[in-house]
Amino acid sequence: MMEETHVHKIPLRPASQVMKLSRMGSAHAHRLSFMRILMRRMQRENWRVEPTEFNIDGNGVGHAVYTAHTPTRAYSLVAFAHDLPAELRSDRVIAEAWDCTFTLFDGIPTADDVQRLSQNVPLQEAGRISQSELSLSRANRSVRLWAHVVDRLANGEQPDAQMVNDVGYLMRTTAVYGSGKFGAADRQDIADRPEFTAPFQSEMLSVYLTRTFVMDLVEHMARAKGGDTAVPIDPNMRRQFGIGNSTGLGMAPFILNHPILLNNWVASKEEALSRVRTLTSFTQDDQARFADLVIRADLNWQLWHSEHPLQIEKLAALRSDLDALHGFLNAGPIVSWDAIYCWGEENLSEEGCELVVSLLIECHPEFVDELSDCMSADESLDFRIKGDVKAGDVLAQIEQIYGWADTLDWDENSHNARVWYVSEEKLEPRLGERFEEDDIADYEQPLSPLRDVFRFAQCLESKDKDVTIAEILLAYPEHRHAARRVQIAAKYPYAEIRDNTICAKMLPIDMLRFKLSFFGAKHFDPRSDRWVRINMFAGAPYPQDLANAADDWFYPALPS
Repeated sequence: MMEETHVHKIPLRPASQVMKLSRMGSAHAHRLSFMRILMRRMQRENWRVEPTEFNIDGNGVGHAVYTAHTPTRAYSLVAFAHDLPAELRSDRVIAEAWDCTFTLFDGIPTADDVQRLSQNVPLQEAGRISQSELSLSRANRSVRLWAHVVDRLANGEQPDAQMVNDVGYLMRTTAVYGSGKFGAADRQDIADRPEFTAPFQSEMLSVYLTRTFVMDLVEHMARAKGGDTAVPIDPNMRRQFGIGNSTGLGMAPFILNHPILLNNWVASKEEALSRVRTLTSFTQDDQARFADLVIRADLNWQLWHSEHPLQIEKLAALRSDLDALHGFLNAGPIVSWDAIYCWGEENLSEEGCELVVSLLIECHPEFVDELSDCMSADESLDFRIKGDVKAGDVLAQIEQIYGWADTLDWDENSHNARVWYVSEEKLEPRLGERFEEDDIADYEQPLSPLRDVFRFAQCLESKDKDVTIAEILLAYPEHRHAARRVQIAAKYPYAEIRDNTICAKMLPIDMLRFKLSFFGAKHFDPRSDRWVRINMFAGAPYPQDLANAADDWFYPALPS
């Protein structure tokens, strides 16, 4: 079908364009985001979700179990609710208590399983889970909105719509751990299951079930307070609530440490864009459909608030972009999907351009959705260095991939200003200032591929060009990781960020937002350049609505 509807395929955008941090930090969620992939599978396979236990008292203390039944397996969110004093509530990773704690259990837990988990899950890092568990997470209430919703429902009234829009969630997670952390099952143990083929599907399932539990919990608390007077949340308003998330520096090194996975994410998205841009058929109905999506994206923009100067500036640019996009669509007939993309590149900010990309991908699920099967990577297979390659050939590869940075003077402090290291206390990534913090360079992690590759290149330039890199690495093993990185980037074009990750002007928030856009997050709200709050699954159908819901929930519905 692709050959019949495509001619002269438009090439994928080059890494030099899409892998710049400023462009990555302007990314928006799209059809290949991991939440969307999970929701489509749940709908396609008619998953059934049911609360199998809800043993929580009037003070909000107890446990609940929500089980998702797939065609072949079951997975259960085991949730523990706590009566947390206000002084103990903190979103920081060093917190030791939370309003709720969770694990995603592989199967349906027995009473003994729940008892075991009750002794460990509320402790989070201080506890221990097993290979029967796929993830470990926790969440805190958005205190003001939680109290408001409980009070309103208890009094037989609906929550204030503006307050709901301003916050968007009743609880926010501060971590969702998986992939073997704290004893959980390793990624490779579940990667061959169809429902977990795409990245982060078990973590997304945990958050989706958490959202369902949180909404049931707040209504339970309202009934405990208001008795017969209490009412449930209006279904339309209920859909607006998501699960918040506070994400910090711990997420940033992931995309540096997983270059092949990074490539596969970006390559799939870029292939989706290329397919849509290459389509030669474009009708008035297509233009109307895209125009409706722009209106819905504008409605989404109106719900997006931030107090951080960086995001306020980007939101202002997006407001201007949306106005310009409305004008372009209203000016007359458009000849192709590619014409929309090219106009955006010429007239919009990077923020606006990447929104256009997401909207274009949204318009043709028939050419896009199958690419969700291309986004994972088997990282259990070691990428071995090819030692028989000549030094001259490696230098040519370095020039091709990293040549854009030839003019950087690595003796300047500004290009070496930052140090990635791991906190000894919490085993979490941190970012320090090389020339302001004593001895911090002694703890530096290899998270500056650009600088390390240039050091490797300097070594190669001093050797005979016909010498193999195996011989060179035997004498200079400190360059092994850079040699491996070069060979990966030569094979996988989107494996490398095209920026300096330790320079003084680098904004870690760009890496955070990029990764979170692939998760499917909306309404990015940076609290500094190193951590951000987001909303997950806002607008998504609840389990009881899955069968009849369309896969277009990400943007608000058009006004009637």
